[in-house]
Amino acid sequence: MNPAITSGHEVHSQDVAAGGHRLRVYTCGEPSHPAVLFLHGSGPGVSAPANWAHLMPSFAEDFYCVAPDVLGFGDSDHPDPAPTGGMPGYTDARARSVIALLDALDIDKAHFVGNSMGGMITLRVAQLAPERVDRMILMGSGGAPLAPGEDLMKLITFYQDPSPAAMADLLVRFVHDPGLFGGEIEDNARTRVALATREDVRRSHLATFDPAYPPVKYSPEALTAIVHQTLVLHGREDRMLPVKAGHYLAEHLPNAQLHVLPHAGHWIQIEQAARFTAQAKLFLSE
Repeated sequence: MNPAITSGHEVHSQDVAAGGHRLRVYTCGEPSHPAVLFLHGSGPGVSAPANWAHLMPSFAEDFYCVAPDVLGFGDSDHPDPAPTGGMPGYTDARARSVIALLDALDIDKAHFVGNSMGGMITLRVAQLAPERVDRMILMGSGGAPLAPGEDLMKLITFYQDPSPAAMADLLVRFVHDPGLFGGEIEDNARTRVALATREDVRRSHLATFDPAYPPVKYSPEALTAIVHQTLVLHGREDRMLPVKAGHYLAEHLPNAQLHVLPHAGHWIQIEQAARFTAQAKLFLSE
């Protein structure tokens, strides 16, 4: 395993065989601590370290942090043919690979932190194997019965124009304040396009968002049956998944609390990292 961060607690990467697939997994902290599984969202060129590496060392003071490139993303396996959209589809395939990852790492039960698509996978794990889930944090999570808006459609249809300029335009839609990127938006876009334009990444994205399948939606009845303690976090200015998605989940999950963060978009963990970390650690430590 190779360190990804050299100050404080180090983030390490390894390949793990889980459920018949190879997952690239990033870990930080002591395995003897309570485990937290971080699940990233979807999008062209997304990966676990891009979403979580900057946060994991601070969580590692109290938790064993595990952040996989979800099946069909980043440097994990990309099945061919890829699982298609909807449920069971890719949601089940990815949820079952997460459960297999817990088995491979000898983790009986973990807290889950799911961003966007990662929130939908978290909910599916809670349905399939509720005994493996402790507390859940759903951050800008999907799963509400909402039609995709203009900004989410830009993500879905990225491969109509997979250029650095299109990627730069997409990235600023994830945050409330594009100034967060400083003068580095073009560099960030070029780095992410290099991953997004790999053929395996492209194939997985197009299968995930196959228009022949409806978006993943959790009914009120399905959510009511998920009884885990849950923190729903949503940015008030989220352009990818509007804040009413968070209200819907919090309304129907029986043990959920909702925190709406002002001046925040879809990437709370990046745009308001200190606030996210404080709220998450407080909730997970209760």
